Amino acid sequence: MAAYRDELLKLLYQLSYEERAVTLTSGKKSNFYVDGKQTTCHARGAFLTGHLFYERIKTCNVPVKGVGGLTMGADPIVAAISVVSAYQEDLLHAFLIRKEPKGHGKQLWIEGDKNFKTGDSVAIVEDVVTSGGSLLKAVERAQAHDLKVVQVLTLVDRLEGGAEFLLEHGLKLESLFTIEDLKTFT
Repeated sequence: MAAYRDELLKLLYQLSYEERAVTLTSGKKSNFYVDGKQTTCHARGAFLTGHLFYERIKTCNVPVKGVGGLTMGADPIVAAISVVSAYQEDLLHAFLIRKEPKGHGKQLWIEGDKNFKTGDSVAIVEDVVTSGGSLLKAVERAQAHDLKVVQVLTLVDRLEGGAEFLLEHGLKLESLFTIEDLKTFT
């Protein structure tokens, strides 16, 4: 897995990391941007992401039944993890959490919910964490749907307080990479 990690870090730097002024989802201003979707939507990036997250999820001390996250950052990640799990014959079904409930039909917050039963243990993932607010929202939506969140993971932690914020809410953030890993290329 070390080779996969090195390759994914290089792809993240090439495809997702930019030094430019931006306003983040949290409202903060920054002089760099990490668009994880550029990597997780890349075929090889999805393959590597799926494998590395799957391996991390398997280290959880509770058997995880599925993986989900807030749309759109988590979408390619949960799909990749789910596909990798099928190849491992250890199914982790995916679910997607909407930012707003569907405006018609059943008005769902969560897509893919029929693959789970009340109390199932799940992991919540995100592509990039800054303040942790989006990840907490995803956790709360999953919990409101009677899922037990046992693991919270991100592809990149910007190291801007998200892990500490989540810890205040009883959640330990696990990251595959931090912004410091990406900055080793600059």
